[in-house]
Amino acid sequence: MSHTPLVSILINNYNYGHFLAESIDSALNQTYSNIEVIVVDDGSTDNSRSIIERYQQKIIPILKENGGQATAFNMGFAASRGEIICFLDSDDLFEPQKIAEIVQIFQNYSQVSWCFHPLTYVGDKIDSQTLETAIGTEGIYDLRDAIQQGKLKGKLPFGTATSAICFKRELLEKLLPMPEAIRITSDDYIKYLALGLTPGFILFKKLAIQRIHGNNAYTFKPEKIDLRIKIFCLTAYWIKTNFPQFKKFSNNMLALAIGLDWRYGSRTQENSQLIQDYIASTSIFSLIEIYLRATYYRIKP
Repeated sequence: MSHTPLVSILINNYNYGHFLAESIDSALNQTYSNIEVIVVDDGSTDNSRSIIERYQQKIIPILKENGGQATAFNMGFAASRGEIICFLDSDDLFEPQKIAEIVQIFQNYSQVSWCFHPLTYVGDKIDSQTLETAIGTEGIYDLRDAIQQGKLKGKLPFGTATSAICFKRELLEKLLPMPEAIRITSDDYIKYLALGLTPGFILFKKLAIQRIHGNNAYTFKPEKIDLRIKIFCLTAYWIKTNFPQFKKFSNNMLALAIGLDWRYGSRTQENSQLIQDYIASTSIFSLIEIYLRATYYRIKP
């Protein structure tokens, strides 16, 4: 890695015009100067594109038809040149020192290819009981064996989101373009595969701010069972399809989806089809394991 590597900040946006300018400004106003900011607008129908036009000389704009988060990730990465890639949701903000801190990690620990950090949450819809507490230590995490064995629970000190994940380009080149069917929370596919492929670094600094508001409040709504099941099914299916070496992990994820469905009786026709698509190419032995684990998830408190 060069002494001052180029860092690409990829902002994906859909109808968040009322947040977008602040998000772009937070990316541009970094203490680290060797950056490029790529803004992918996913077919917005609000004032987002007029806001993007104001920044034409400072950013790389990509204007596309609506296709979902995965398509935005794919097109943004294809247009980028950075050695390091950091994602930013258009309703979130980077702290000014974020990129400098991330570059320092990748330079100090050449063996790592990803870096995750916790977030500061702001908004009116936050229940303090739902906020995660980081438990563990800062440092290098090698979770390749855990993903291979399908046993990730308790291995990471906190969960994270799009605006808190950064990668070396050489790793993302193995993961992107990603399946465009994963239209929401596409970062789950990237995060889990990154854990399975390379060591990374967990940084205990809150370097981004995540807004919780009416349009994204499902982040803290456990009752959104249908959506959670859909996300688990899609992520599991495409991990199994594209990286079959991680099938134990994807099988466990599908079992969680089935267990949640059994517990809450909330299966939609779409989720039923997603589950059927997955099990259609699954061995009898694996199916037995999946349904046994799903039974556990059904009764687990």
